Amino acid sequence: MTENTENKSASRGLPKRLEGVVVSTKMNKTIVVSISRQVKHRTYKKFVRETKRYHAHDERMEAKEGDTVQIVETRPMSKLKRWRMQKIITRAV
Repeated sequence: MTENTENKSASRGLPKRLEGVVVSTKMNKTIVVSISRQVKHRTYKKFVRETKRYHAHDERMEAKEGDTVQIVETRPMSKLKRWRMQKIITRAV
């Protein structure tokens, strides 16, 4: 019985981590982080930039617009927030 519980907790793995730029800090304790990546187009085989925006929890409201931050996957905190800001990598000038 203890083997099953150990396997379940070990199989969860590590939470996802993403790096992106803060584009909005207008909400209380919430930041919007824009993450862009390059993917190859199926038909034309040309690289296209895709951008996705994530709502992340910023408890101490440290991040400012233009900062590069690292966000970590977490439990749902609200309708849109499923990420938490872990650290600020670089500050905006």
